[in-house]
Amino acid sequence: MNVTKQDIDALNVVVKIDIAAKDYQDKVEKILKDYRLKANIPGFRKGNVPMGMVKQQYGKSALIDEVNKLIQENLNKFLTEEKLDILGNPLPKEQSDFSWDTDDFSFEFELGLAPKFDIDLQPKKAITQYVIKADAKMVGTELQNMQERYGKLKTQTAVEKNSNISGTFVNEEKEIDKKSTFNVSKIKGKSNLKLVLGAKIGDVITFETKGLFTENHDLMNVLAVSHDDAHDLDVAVQFTLEEVTETELAVLNQEFYDKIFGEGAVKSEKEFKAKLAEDIEKQFEQQADQQLLNAVTESLIENTKFDLPADFLVKWIAVSGEKQLTSDEAKAEYDKSEKGLRYQLIEGKLINDNSLNVTLEELRDFAKGFIKMQMAQYGNPNPEEKQLDEIADRILTNQDETKRLSEQLMQKKLLDFFKANVKLKAKEVTFDDFVKEVYKK
Repeated sequence: MNVTKQDIDALNVVVKIDIAAKDYQDKVEKILKDYRLKANIPGFRKGNVPMGMVKQQYGKSALIDEVNKLIQENLNKFLTEEKLDILGNPLPKEQSDFSWDTDDFSFEFELGLAPKFDIDLQPKKAITQYVIKADAKMVGTELQNMQERYGKLKTQTAVEKNSNISGTFVNEEKEIDKKSTFNVSKIKGKSNLKLVLGAKIGDVITFETKGLFTENHDLMNVLAVSHDDAHDLDVAVQFTLEEVTETELAVLNQEFYDKIFGEGAVKSEKEFKAKLAEDIEKQFEQQADQQLLNAVTESLIENTKFDLPADFLVKWIAVSGEKQLTSDEAKAEYDKSEKGLRYQLIEGKLINDNSLNVTLEELRDFAKGFIKMQMAQYGNPNPEEKQLDEIADRILTNQDETKRLSEQLMQKKLLDFFKANVKLKAKEVTFDDFVKEVYKK
C-alpha cells in the first residue's frame, strides 16, 4: 500500500493510492473460505463446494469490496495525518483503461483545499450599530394597549366611535362566513362609519370590502381571507351585529403598576413610562442585533479576499446531490452558494482562532434562559431552578432542539465578539427611522 500526494497548486491536490495484491489477498481468501463453508449450492453438500466455483461466483465482488474498504480507510487516514483541510469530498479521477482483472491497482482522487487567509475586523468605514429608542408616541400607544388589555368591558346599546363590535360577515359568492370582533376605530372612511355608528344588536349592515379598513391585513383577519385576496377583494358583505361593548381603560394607579411590573417595581406614571420604554427597546434589540450581524457578515465577505478551488467545487456539486447535474447547472449552483461558502470559511476561522466553541454547560444555561423567558410570557416570571433544570435536560435529549439551540448560542457568541472587536459606530434612531434606513421603506 502506498499513498502519495501531488500538489497541483495552493488549492488543488491529487492523492494517489497504489494497492498491491498482498494488501488484500489474505482478507479476500478468508472471505471466500467463509463463503465456501456457508454456501448452499445445489449438487454439493454444505462446506464441500469446490473453491474454484466459489471464486468464480464470489471472487470479484469480494475483491472489489475489500479494495474499496482499503481505499476509504487509507484515504481518511492520509487526510488526517497530513492535516488537509478539504472542501467537499474527494473526487475519484476517471481511468479509461481501468480493469479489475489485474492484481495491482492505482486510484487517484482530486481534492479541493480550503484557502489560507487573514481577517481584518477593522474596516476603513465603521459599521453602523443601530440603537432603537422608543419615542413618546410609541410609549403612549403601548400604554393605551395595556390599559385596554387590563380594562373592563361594558355592554353598550348602540355603536359609538370607540366601541368594540362583534358580528358575522357573510358573502356566499366568496364563501365568507366569519364571526369577528374589532374596534370601530379600524374602519376607514366617513361613509363606512356612518353605516355603523348608532347601529344596534340585530342590525344587518352591508359593507363594501374595498377600503373598509385602514389596513388590508385587518380585512384579512376579520374575513379570514388570504393575504393576496385581502389586497384585491372588492365585494359586498352582510354584517349582522351581535354584540357591542366599550373598554373602560384601567386606571393608572399602584395596583395597575404592580400588576404589570411586579409589586413596588415602579411607583409613579413617570417611572412606569420609563420602564415601559426600556422594555420596548429590549424587544427591538433582537432586530438591531440581527441587522448588525447581517452588516458585519456582508463587510467580512466583501473585505476578506481569498481564492477558492472553483473548478473542483463545480465538479463536486455536479455529482454530490441525489441527481447528477450538467456542468452548466453545477456552475449555476456554485455561483448561488459561493457567498455562503465564503462566510462559512470566515466564520469557521473566527470560531477556531478565538475559541468561540459552545460547551455543554453553556448550552444548558442558554436553554434555561430561553425556557425562563417563555415561562415569563405565560405568567410565571420566577420559576424554580429545579424546574428549569428538568425542562432543560429534557429538551437537550432531543438532537434537533440541541442543534437549534447550539446554533443560536453560537450566533450570540459571534455577535458579542463582533460588538467587542469590529469597528462600529453607534446610531440612535426611532423604530420608524430604523425601518426606513435598513429596509429602505
